Amino acid sequence: MSVTARVPAKVNVQLSVGGPRPDGFHDLANVFLAVGLYDEITATPANAITDPPRLTCSGPDADQVPLDRTNLAVRAAELLAAHHGISPAVHLHIAKDIPVAGGMAGGSADAAGALLACDALWDTKTPRAELLSLCAQLGSDVPFSLVGGAALGRGRGELLTELPVGGDFHWVFAVADGGLSTPAVYREFDRLATGPIPEPAPSPALLAALRTGDPHALAASLANDLQPAALSLRPALADTLDTGRAAGALATLVSGSGPTCAFLTEDADSAASVARALRASGTCRTARTATGPAPGAALLN
Repeated sequence: MSVTARVPAKVNVQLSVGGPRPDGFHDLANVFLAVGLYDEITATPANAITDPPRLTCSGPDADQVPLDRTNLAVRAAELLAAHHGISPAVHLHIAKDIPVAGGMAGGSADAAGALLACDALWDTKTPRAELLSLCAQLGSDVPFSLVGGAALGRGRGELLTELPVGGDFHWVFAVADGGLSTPAVYREFDRLATGPIPEPAPSPALLAALRTGDPHALAASLANDLQPAALSLRPALADTLDTGRAAGALATLVSGSGPTCAFLTEDADSAASVARALRASGTCRTARTATGPAPGAALLN
């Protein structure tokens, strides 16, 4: 018997960052939108009851995915097992399609998928509120990977309020070579800061654009406070952003802490055109199209 969960990538349509907190995190107003690039996590019983979680991975950039306890999916299985007082004997396999270390919450998605798949495999029937609490213990983006759709994340991003979305938005994601360390990007954000950092708050115009499904209004409202830090650490991303803008994207931004760049387009045809231009430009490794909102983590069997 095995159980498979499918989990989406995300783009931050607004990432408003406050100053550093005493615990080292930053308060955020983080507007998440799940998009239709997915990882699938399959949980299968391990051979022996004493086995620790075993992890394998396939798909693009699978060789860049850690297969030990540093992987959030392994930690998710261990955390759920400890929560219920059972052995974490499971084999997890990640079929990877979300860009690795790309600012699209692939690792967080895998953690949410592992929680959902193991909960079904072990028949532990964990209430939704408890699953979300476990997600928050694993990482700031993990709760949203479970929820999907669109949501405002407060605190360090884990305190979610689901948001209404009035239509589909068409995106292109330019995948860079190599990753960017999220802690390093936040450190650069702190280094670049001058003067007091305002309290993070969601943009009313952006929330209205999501609600009405208007891509032009959303394009005018996209914002990422981490973008200057990501560009400081990886200046070549500016060429990627310029290429997508010249190809007809309505708006461009670095996705989360990067280095993936996101391009909002008017429709599916425009997305395909922008993706072709990016692939031909040499400014990124590849370009993928996707729509959002997408559903959160879900069992496939």
